[in-house]
Amino acid sequence: MIDARTRIAGIIGWPVEHSLSPAMHNAAFAALGLNWAYAAFPVPPDRVEEAVRGLAAAGCAGLNVTIPHKRAVLAACSGVSDAVLAIGAANTLVPDGSGGYRADNTDAPGFLRALDEQAPLELRGREALLVGAGGAARAVAFALRSRGARVRVANRTRTRAEALGEPVEFAPGPLREAAARAALVVNATSLGLHGEEPPPELPLEGLGPGHVVADVVYRRGGTPWLAAVAARGARTVDGLGMLLHQGAAAFAQWTGREPPLDAMRSALG
Repeated sequence: MIDARTRIAGIIGWPVEHSLSPAMHNAAFAALGLNWAYAAFPVPPDRVEEAVRGLAAAGCAGLNVTIPHKRAVLAACSGVSDAVLAIGAANTLVPDGSGGYRADNTDAPGFLRALDEQAPLELRGREALLVGAGGAARAVAFALRSRGARVRVANRTRTRAEALGEPVEFAPGPLREAAARAALVVNATSLGLHGEEPPPELPLEGLGPGHVVADVVYRRGGTPWLAAVAARGARTVDGLGMLLHQGAAAFAQWTGREPPLDAMRSALG
């Protein structure tokens, strides 16, 4: 039961109604008997700094950040972690002890934990194709580079792809050709969040046995794109695994407690 001593954490995004983070974190608080609650806060893009500072002033004990605010929140934070400096985006805000937030990024280790659990893959010296160049893509590119992968980025604009930094390369030409050459293909866009058919923008041709395909978009039961590539024989990594592990890392920072992974995983269905 929420009372005057309940500590509040939450997630900001636009939209945010689809988020499974409240179910996951509230299950974790209940499993450990913590008097905490987690809520979703829809924040329009033109009010991000105002919202972050207001939540900090109100004593919000921690925040997750989702699309499209992962870069915009940095302007409202008092400091950033080394990971955020390298990635240029944040998904976790932790109270700094002075009435503000310090920004961190748990997406990168969360992605790698999910990959290692669902489809272990030796990446050193191998090609990885990353679709998208936003905040999630920045974290995934950082994670892949840390494993020695050669990262190529497919994005509508070359400048945004190249902004992910060296040694990331822009992937020219048809997407299906770049996907066929890659050992790992990652959708780091919001494509597939809605709809029942694989988005036509994402590659299918050329994918099959020998490929690992990951989606940062999460839906209970998986996304249509992952289902389609799995039917072609590819190993898949769903966005729920990344959600779980990035959330567990944030939970540990906010509470100082070991996250109850089994309870969190069960809440995701």
